[in-house]
Amino acid sequence: MTREELKQAALSLPYEPGVYLMKDASDTVIYVGKAKKLKNRVTQYFQDTASHTLKTRRMVASVDHFETIRAASEFEALVLECSLIKHYMPKYNILLKDDKGYPYLRLDLREAYPKITLENRVKDDGAQYFGPYGSRGRSKQVIQTIRSVFRLPDCNRKFPRDIGRDRPCLNYQMQRCDGWCRPEKTQQEYHALMEQAALLLSGKHKPLCEHLREQMEQAAERMEFERAAEYRDRLRAVESLGERQLVTAGTMADTDVIGWHQTEAKACFAVLHYIGGNLMDKDYEVIARPEDEAEALSAIVKQYYLSRQAAPKRVLLPFAMEDAAPFAQLLLEQLEKNVRFIVPQRGDNLRLVVLANQNAKEEAERATSAGERLNGTLRLLGSMLKLPDYPARLEAFDISNIAGTDIVASMTVFVDGKPKKSDFKRFKVENLDDQDDYASMRQVVCRRFCHYLDGDKGFDERPDALLIDGGVVHAQTVREALLAMGIDLPVFGMVKDNRHRTRALVTPDGAEIGIQTTPAVFALIGRIQEETHRFAITYHRTLRSKRVRGSSLDEIKGVGEKRRLALLKHFKSVSAIRNATLDELSQAVPRSTAQAVYEYFHQQEQ
Repeated sequence: MTREELKQAALSLPYEPGVYLMKDASDTVIYVGKAKKLKNRVTQYFQDTASHTLKTRRMVASVDHFETIRAASEFEALVLECSLIKHYMPKYNILLKDDKGYPYLRLDLREAYPKITLENRVKDDGAQYFGPYGSRGRSKQVIQTIRSVFRLPDCNRKFPRDIGRDRPCLNYQMQRCDGWCRPEKTQQEYHALMEQAALLLSGKHKPLCEHLREQMEQAAERMEFERAAEYRDRLRAVESLGERQLVTAGTMADTDVIGWHQTEAKACFAVLHYIGGNLMDKDYEVIARPEDEAEALSAIVKQYYLSRQAAPKRVLLPFAMEDAAPFAQLLLEQLEKNVRFIVPQRGDNLRLVVLANQNAKEEAERATSAGERLNGTLRLLGSMLKLPDYPARLEAFDISNIAGTDIVASMTVFVDGKPKKSDFKRFKVENLDDQDDYASMRQVVCRRFCHYLDGDKGFDERPDALLIDGGVVHAQTVREALLAMGIDLPVFGMVKDNRHRTRALVTPDGAEIGIQTTPAVFALIGRIQEETHRFAITYHRTLRSKRVRGSSLDEIKGVGEKRRLALLKHFKSVSAIRNATLDELSQAVPRSTAQAVYEYFHQQEQ
């Protein structure tokens, strides 16, 4: 479909809740979204594309057609959206890694000699599942800890098949295993330990400690001191572990605190899990920086809890989450858990969110390289300026003069955010006797792009945008000059604050784009502005110095260009020439010329 056909198709949609699926020419689903009113939401994509973010513009440009599914309510639309995103994994939706990355521990106490195993998913097989855990490495650590505490086998022997076949292995000799391959060890003892392991994995730490203490005391009363010592050692091991080591915070937590932070290229979603007011665990996801953080947070929170099939009683958020109410209803239906989503404004809860944000910041910055930061800054700038893509090549212009003399201009070039000094250009403004920045800028830009139209080497690259030192009139002047040449380029003026720093960019139409609240973009534009100004000032000083330096020598009769250069080459400066003796001057130029120079500088003394 053409863009107009897509717009007309969207206008025909009903004012009803539902889900829409954007598809490309190959019929692949590239985006799934939901809406309270399908007509309003889908029409927005095809009406004012200039107001879209860069990512949205790219998505819309790829849309060939779309489909919609009507829902009875906003809640049904949310359920359907979550299901379709998981099924299609669309390119332009924000996606977390799937639940294969968050394994479970499986224990089936119906088996004769049950073992704790690692599983990717929960199956309906009657066994107990614990988790999900943050990673496979974390899960293996938990299994190893359980084996250590209860001195369970860590070998490949099969029970009861291998009982009594060989003597116990080295783990038994090192007291890491109770030697379950020995005939004197019973199945009932093994089962009792596995039941205790299940209690510990379930987070029932205190009841397990009480049970072990009772067994220890009973064994002591029966004067079974060796058995009592075993219970004592196990009790101490469980107490030292406590909940912190083994409890799956994502499952057992009563409060989750979510933090969020964005760098120039990445964003981090961090979750701090609390049980009984104690911080138990941290989980986080680092993703590419989204352009809409509210939409991103909503998408990630939904995927995070649905993929784990576990949620706490409370979730503290850094800012309001879209669809919090219907999502809480979905969790109630799927997990039978009443979850409250809260955005704290003060007190201890707010301090917890600040801590979670700090954790997210550390992870996001750790995951962002210097190159990614610069690339992310350019993409952010492109989005702020509503450019079709990020500005890979930026050209900046500045005018320098003093009271209308030695008017010069500089052109600096930044490619991928870095100065490309081989492409820097300097211009000496011609045929202007007074200080007219607008006329000067018009002349310089026209000269630069005349070279471009002629294909001259060094000028044949087309910039993605122009940055002009000045305000809206400067931007208008350059824009008009370019259009007169048949060139259509984005032009922005660099508006300064009272400290001579660029505080905003301005379009030729007068629309200001503030950059001070975006530190990365503010720093980049500041560097460009400073380098362009420095390059212009340096050239202006060079020309002025040459003019001033050459004027006094040119006034001396008999001193032409050749003699002047000879004197400057020999003495390096006009001041040294003024202080030289007649004999010293004669070493650089003929005696008659030396006499004229000496008399010129010493005639007042005479």
